[in-house]
Amino acid sequence: MAVDAELTINDLAQQAGMTVRTLRDYNERGLLPPPKMKGRTGFYGEEHLNRIRIVERLLERGITLNGVRGLLEAWDRGEDLADVLGVAATTTPPPSPHSADVGLITAADLARRFDDLPGGLARAVTAGLYEPVDATTYRALEPALIEVFDRLVEAGVPVARALDEIDQLRTDCDHIARQFTDIFLRTAVRTFRQSDRTRRDVDRLSAQLDSTRELPSRVAADVIDRFVDRYLNAMVRRELGDVLPGEA
Repeated sequence: MAVDAELTINDLAQQAGMTVRTLRDYNERGLLPPPKMKGRTGFYGEEHLNRIRIVERLLERGITLNGVRGLLEAWDRGEDLADVLGVAATTTPPPSPHSADVGLITAADLARRFDDLPGGLARAVTAGLYEPVDATTYRALEPALIEVFDRLVEAGVPVARALDEIDQLRTDCDHIARQFTDIFLRTAVRTFRQSDRTRRDVDRLSAQLDSTRELPSRVAADVIDRFVDRYLNAMVRRELGDVLPGEA
């Protein structure tokens, strides 16, 4: 969704889903670029909303606010996350005790994978593909998204654009997850709070919680599959009907 180029701090807070106080704290800590000033009013735009998302994702990974500021400052200078962590992408780190574990990759190997893109490793982390285990090791955080990313790159999509696509996919998935959580809060939790909180009420709440954990994947898979099938069929008829007539 396109973001208005001139948002007040109240508008930005609403878009980001946080309080104005938190945004002011981010500003004071240097986590956000300065707003464009018109008179005494500061205006914000897409770059600020993107930066907020990056900050929130780094915080979710256990990085402190000071650590986030250091990463962002280094990123703005064009340095990569491997440099910030003191890991040279051109050197091989000592063997990691995690190196035999499935889904783990050394920081040096991961940095080399994104060395054509300034700040590429940091972008891969904030896009939710990998997370740091320690200064020399990363873990594949979202194998399914990594598979999509690999396919995009293999198809010739530039790494930066592929990361943008993955970031959008993750954002969409996060939106769906938040929506299901909100539905659970507005229905099951509200009903429980109004109940007598008997053993039966607790059991019902527990069952609804289990259902909410399982339902999104089934619903999303069914609905997305139908939409994908519809859009692919339309695209094939429009673009490939002459070479794939049996599919049109």
